[in-house]
Amino acid sequence: MASSVEQSSSPLRIYGIARTRAFRALWVAQELGLDFEHLPIEIGEAGARAPEFLAINPNGRLPFIVDDGFVLFESLAITLYLAKKHSHGKLYPATLQDEARAWQWSFWAISEVDRGVNIWSLHAVRLPPAERDAQKRDAALAVLAAPFRVLDAAVAMQPYLLGGDFTVADLNVAAVISRAVDMDLAGVPRLKAWLDRCLERPAARAALALKAQADRETPPDVTRRIARINRL
Repeated sequence: MASSVEQSSSPLRIYGIARTRAFRALWVAQELGLDFEHLPIEIGEAGARAPEFLAINPNGRLPFIVDDGFVLFESLAITLYLAKKHSHGKLYPATLQDEARAWQWSFWAISEVDRGVNIWSLHAVRLPPAERDAQKRDAALAVLAAPFRVLDAAVAMQPYLLGGDFTVADLNVAAVISRAVDMDLAGVPRLKAWLDRCLERPAARAALALKAQADRETPPDVTRRIARINRL
């Protein structure tokens, strides 16, 4: 949709229904108080893989943004970019070392816990009960056990990942594991307390409301397609 880039009425456009990883971009935009336009397009041929959207993000995935003509995809690249652009030294760390730690935790979330949380949520909550696979659900919990202990230890002596203040590092990790709020986290109580602190922020609650609405309105066949496309 080349013309939509040129005709945008807001400096920032966020593409993707909030049920997807677009939730992460919506949270950071709310956290920063940005003026933005949300285009809740769906996955698949009628959405992200439609020709007009492939022209912006050729991966055919969500989310992606257009920021004053600048196109960016990959959800955590988007959050890091927006945080650094609009809140350097606050939401985005001021020092090189803390910046690197924010990258560290963001990459850790993608590589260690993202897939496991998605598999668990599909087979514990999101798929129709008769279609849930208990073996996949339990296997996901087993995979998550060790990294969740790592995260639990990281917030044992301080309220947030980089110290006393909430930063984009916390936003990224909490957004990736946000569906874990429905898990039994009794074995990692400090992780649970940290996740609750993050998700109780007003900006998080606003983005979560959009995600919850999208979840409620998602037909079962779309959820099945999500599981199939992502091999979950």
